[in-house]
Amino acid sequence: MKSAVSLFAGAGGCSLGFSRAGFEILLAVDDSYDAITTYQHNFPQVTCWQRDIRQILADDVLHAIELQPGGLDFLIGGPPCQGFSSAGAKFWDDPRNELLSHYIRLLEGIRPRWFLMENVEGLLTANNGRYIYEVAKRFLDAGYNLQLHKVYSHWYGLPQERKRVFMIGSSQISQFEFPPATYVEQPTLFNEQTVLTIMDAISDLPPAGRNPTHILQYTSPPQNTYQEILRAQAVGDHWMPDLSDEIRERIAALKPGQTMKDLPPHLQHASFKRRAFRRVMDGTPTEKRGGAPSGIKRLDPDKPCLTITSAAIREFVHPLEDRFLTLRECARIQSFPDDFIFVGQSTAVARMIGNAIPPLIAQLIAKHFSQYLDDNRENNSNQKSGRLLGYYLTKANSMSPALARTDQLLRQLQ
Repeated sequence: MKSAVSLFAGAGGCSLGFSRAGFEILLAVDDSYDAITTYQHNFPQVTCWQRDIRQILADDVLHAIELQPGGLDFLIGGPPCQGFSSAGAKFWDDPRNELLSHYIRLLEGIRPRWFLMENVEGLLTANNGRYIYEVAKRFLDAGYNLQLHKVYSHWYGLPQERKRVFMIGSSQISQFEFPPATYVEQPTLFNEQTVLTIMDAISDLPPAGRNPTHILQYTSPPQNTYQEILRAQAVGDHWMPDLSDEIRERIAALKPGQTMKDLPPHLQHASFKRRAFRRVMDGTPTEKRGGAPSGIKRLDPDKPCLTITSAAIREFVHPLEDRFLTLRECARIQSFPDDFIFVGQSTAVARMIGNAIPPLIAQLIAKHFSQYLDDNRENNSNQKSGRLLGYYLTKANSMSPALARTDQLLRQLQ
């Protein structure tokens, strides 16, 4: 069986995807008590460490998994974003790059045949493209050939417009491709798999309860393959706390696709109005500011969900009901199965769900690159430097000035 180690494992979204693709997870590491407790509950056979990655040596990992350098098939996971630092000669000395630096330190010591690292899309344009350039160059210098892709998750079967950067590296394969997208936003003669909507993900769930400990029974059959795959015997974490009359009135006034700014002034939250308006010297509100926070938003039932984050349970309004999304609905949209148990308070669970690499995306990636492991298990660990084999930055027909600068820098690595 192919092997993997998960760093920054979180609740285990990436591990679940890799497990379903036939990988054995040998070790999972995260510094969060709630995350590692959740992970252990769902993966009781996996060795779990609640430890700070900065305090772990590559030899510690190799000893725990009983492998030599170069013996591990896949190192998976990605350091959480600590804010984008300055680039340049002192890039790797910046404290904000510390977790990323330690991730690469462990990669260099463990020497897996492959690695997967995921991060937010802002990585692509941070510091005028220098940030992603420095990160990619470090992987190449470590001897890994690299594919770097901005992934539009709804093109890969996730009912969510989640955009993330995936970096896949190999020390053994000189040429490989990122898995192609399989879903389209508009059907064609050649591809009828249109992207999934939020209702494709959650329409079979029973009415949300009021008690966080209650387990609910399904009241309708699954309506599509996505729901069939994720259903269990019953549903937990599908509850909604009581809302104040003010919040209920605000939510009820929202139509699909509308946000706080579309509400009449008397329904807008005071903090939103403070952020959404510029003020002149005498304190009089003037024009609305572009890019102001949208606050709450009612989701469109006919489109994929917006990106699930830790704030979804207090910002995303159900497409058809006057309430926010439940934790289980967020987990469904992230492709967690209904029998996946989350441990912790609701805020901690929301954070775990929002931070996770969706299991469906991880499974697709693992299955795709597993074929390369089947064909070649040799590890060319003596490779001095790697090559940037390819990258994908945007689906737009033209690049923004920021992405154009990134493109220019990455071309220097090819």
